[in-house]
Amino acid sequence: MELRKDHLGSLLCCVFVLFAHLQLAWTGDCPADGRTWVPFGDRCYHFVHGEEDTIKSYTFGRANTLCQGFELLTVQSAEENDFIIKYSPEVWKGEVSMWLGMYYDTNTEDMKWFGEDPVRYTNWEKAFPSDLLPMETCVALHSNTGKWENVSCTEDYENGVVCETAQKEETKQKPSALLSALVILSVVAIVGVSAVIWFLHQKHNLGSTILTAFEYHPPFRVLDTDQSCLVEAEETDSTP
Repeated sequence: MELRKDHLGSLLCCVFVLFAHLQLAWTGDCPADGRTWVPFGDRCYHFVHGEEDTIKSYTFGRANTLCQGFELLTVQSAEENDFIIKYSPEVWKGEVSMWLGMYYDTNTEDMKWFGEDPVRYTNWEKAFPSDLLPMETCVALHSNTGKWENVSCTEDYENGVVCETAQKEETKQKPSALLSALVILSVVAIVGVSAVIWFLHQKHNLGSTILTAFEYHPPFRVLDTDQSCLVEAEETDSTP
């Protein structure tokens, strides 16, 4: 019976691992524009590939053009920052400095994202402000340290560009509900099959017990009638 429990546990584990992989695949509802988009959280990221035999260098304006209507990289948490750093070696060789979609807002005298999202997280390499003119201040993310640095929007060149966009909310929920239903049905099916196996196993054991209980045992041997009379006669003759 222990073997059956192990099998059941393994099957359940496989179902939930499959669910996790399918969940990741389905919820990655990213643009289908022929480019490679990588889902993380509720966002999608495109790491712009350059020719490996050519030195890559992009101005801030060129980086914006490469994203073709999508946003330049914005980072709103330490987890997102770590994701960008860890995925970078999958695309580029060596150290890379990536443009961030951030600018200096002269009205608030602080940095802002171009998408007007509030700056919830920062990871500055040096204390802000820098010695750059406010209107020329942009930000680069270094892959070797994960730190941010103020750079010139007009004079500096960086060798990494990451485009970003939000996943589609309206289509992201349907697959999740479908997968949940599939997982529930799979678990019910596995439990049902396991119950049948257990029942057959118990039935087999019960049948063996019944047969053992009704094993054939020959009756006690009874002396033949002639032999009984002979014994009685002998006992009578020997009586004084």
